[in-house]
Amino acid sequence: MSKEVNPDYPGGRLSDEELKSQVIQEAAAPIKSATKASKYPTEIIDLPSGGILYPEGSPLSEGKVEIKYMTAKEEDILTSQNLIKNGTVIDVLLRNLIVSPINYNDLLVGDKNAIMIAARVLAYGKQYEVELTSPTGDKQKEVVDLTQFEAKDIDPNIFTNGENKFEFKLPASKRTIEFRLLTHGDEGKIQSEIKANKKSRNRINGVSPELSTRLKYMIVSIDGEYDRMAISKFVENEFLSRDSLAFREYMNNISPDIDLTYKYYGETDGQEHEITLPMTVQFFWPRVWIQAHSAQHVIWHGVPLTRGFLLGIIVWNASTSSQILSSKTSRC
Repeated sequence: MSKEVNPDYPGGRLSDEELKSQVIQEAAAPIKSATKASKYPTEIIDLPSGGILYPEGSPLSEGKVEIKYMTAKEEDILTSQNLIKNGTVIDVLLRNLIVSPINYNDLLVGDKNAIMIAARVLAYGKQYEVELTSPTGDKQKEVVDLTQFEAKDIDPNIFTNGENKFEFKLPASKRTIEFRLLTHGDEGKIQSEIKANKKSRNRINGVSPELSTRLKYMIVSIDGEYDRMAISKFVENEFLSRDSLAFREYMNNISPDIDLTYKYYGETDGQEHEITLPMTVQFFWPRVWIQAHSAQHVIWHGVPLTRGFLLGIIVWNASTSSQILSSKTSRC
């Protein structure tokens, strides 16, 4: 759905301090009060969840989100060193692009991934150049059409309209757990708790509690017991590794998301290979920016992708279901 461009937009470039002030104001009022007729070019994006898991009355229950095209204002965000260093650059970008009156913290991780990919296509086009590594270790460059990726096929019968809650019977212990899919707001709380734990009990042994913390946020009840202390005790002392793996596999299978499976033929062996598309920094940062901002460190959670390389990569850790978009310090 396209609209006329406001001739006054985007205005002058914003300083880091102005961007910081804008982020603070948005955080204080995460829900937009009303839908305004946008004067900027916009598109309607279908969410992988179809809106089924959001409560009735939530704008997200419509299963669609309206976003505007990126302009110089959003490029100010992408090049803000303050936002890059504190790891909020992608989320600030998406908050600015979304026109629909949603609460950003309520977005399911898979739905946010769909918005991110759509935003990139609208900003820089559908072609994405990436270097792939085959199972034999051979590397080759591919130009991938990002519009070919669609939402995962999910059985709608497992969903209850307006309810983000599921049940799973653990195969080894035979115990029954209720769980929910994580939202952007949950991811923020999880990372805050992990950082706090790293400064305290894990400071000596260096063990990250990311997996257990994530499980505690996902699990709603154990055999009908909703007490948070009981759930915490179960995760730390009673959750068998076989059950944990089976649960995470089931959770990943039913999670609405974009299927980033990509097939290609190897240049050296001629064989067909299948991978999950890796996202390098070139996904949102053009090559010229990579050279100009090679010492960036960006963290963004919620993108289920694979290991990559170059200056920055999104890392998929199968044991924790955590994702990090980061860039290593390098000299070009």
